[in-house]
Amino acid sequence: MSACWLEADGDPAALETAMYGLVERLYPICRSITGPGVRETLAMLRELVPLEVHEVPSGTQAFDWTVPPEWTIHDAWIKDPQGRKVVDFRRSNLHVVSYSRPVHTRLSLGALRSHLVSLPDRPSWIPYRTTYYDDAWGFCVAHETLEALPEGEYEVCIDATLAPGHLTYGELLLPGATMDEVLVSCHVCHPSLCNDNLSGIAVATYLARLVGSRPRRYSYRFLFVPGTIGSITWLSRNEATVGRIRHGLVLTGVGDPGGFTYKRSRRGNAPIDRAAAHVLRHQEVPATLRDFSPYGYDERQYCSPGFDLPVGCLMRSPHGEYPEYHTSADDLQFVRPRALAESLAVAASIVAVLEGDRRYVNTSPKGEPRLGKRGIYRSMGGGLDTRSAEMALLWVLSFSDGRHTLLDIADRSGLPFASVRRAADVLREHHLLRDVTAADTGPRS
Repeated sequence: MSACWLEADGDPAALETAMYGLVERLYPICRSITGPGVRETLAMLRELVPLEVHEVPSGTQAFDWTVPPEWTIHDAWIKDPQGRKVVDFRRSNLHVVSYSRPVHTRLSLGALRSHLVSLPDRPSWIPYRTTYYDDAWGFCVAHETLEALPEGEYEVCIDATLAPGHLTYGELLLPGATMDEVLVSCHVCHPSLCNDNLSGIAVATYLARLVGSRPRRYSYRFLFVPGTIGSITWLSRNEATVGRIRHGLVLTGVGDPGGFTYKRSRRGNAPIDRAAAHVLRHQEVPATLRDFSPYGYDERQYCSPGFDLPVGCLMRSPHGEYPEYHTSADDLQFVRPRALAESLAVAASIVAVLEGDRRYVNTSPKGEPRLGKRGIYRSMGGGLDTRSAEMALLWVLSFSDGRHTLLDIADRSGLPFASVRRAADVLREHHLLRDVTAADTGPRS
């Protein structure tokens, strides 16, 4: 397996266009933790990757949680005293607080205000709010709209149903040479929010396409789940086999123009944490590493102490730390095609490190073997800086003692993992290295 195992094929501009096009297609859909919006989203993704769609009945117990009734919304609006629609769900699906119970009533402006949410500091933006597990209803409005409402009686309608149904999620397993798994997870429960929802979906989808087109050491499990209740439900249904997960990555907020942020797993020093740190150290976009905290996205479910899976979270600007977060400003202008492609490249590079990391023994350890007579320097051509290529060879020979992995060597030397892996490939071809990587499981039968 070469060092460039996961390099994307084709035109980079075409990839940017395709990823952004997927975000555009998904943007109008009203998603929540259950309901037709999730199914419509997964149906679009199945055009690109062969997802298996699971339906879990309402009322199903998932550890301390219960799958809620299914929420379906058809329409919603507020009419002012003159009968004009001043708030209209069909203009923005953010207008309705997600999971609002159905209502059709008349009430005064004073009574209506207790059901309205706005952002005084961002008067033209519509906030995003939910009421998943409360028997409540509400609307989200631009503050300038709220301020302009005249006194009088308003007609309010939320045409929705909360009834027994299902929680829906998508899953894709790409079998590899072993049953050890890499988990990639994203959430599919937000309505028209591009960065906090759709960017993770797009990067996960195209990462699945890329991984699926390559021979691979690990098996890869991609999950497209509603946040919190989806990952908890999946864990409850797969408790017997989650021990196969050796590495994991939650993808979210990966389409904005900010720098990268990686949140470590609860373990803090798992191979996924080291691989992500290494990749981010050697790419051009600024990056920040953060320790685990029990707040955020579904990494906190996978890392909960009853599982303690090695799952980190890859973001660009962290949630809650950019003004557009959970507002109507998280739109098609906020995410960037290039940012999506950069995020895919980083995720793919992390996977390439996981796939390529090996432990070797130098078969000629007494003194430095003569590389020139074996034609090894010529083998390391391909435009690489000669000095860097030579140093990679020497570092690999020096530390291939059966104890150090290639990632250990890359971190210690300061060289990119791809350079170290390529040097190892060449040395192995010339019988100067022997692979002693310990396999946790045997080949898949």
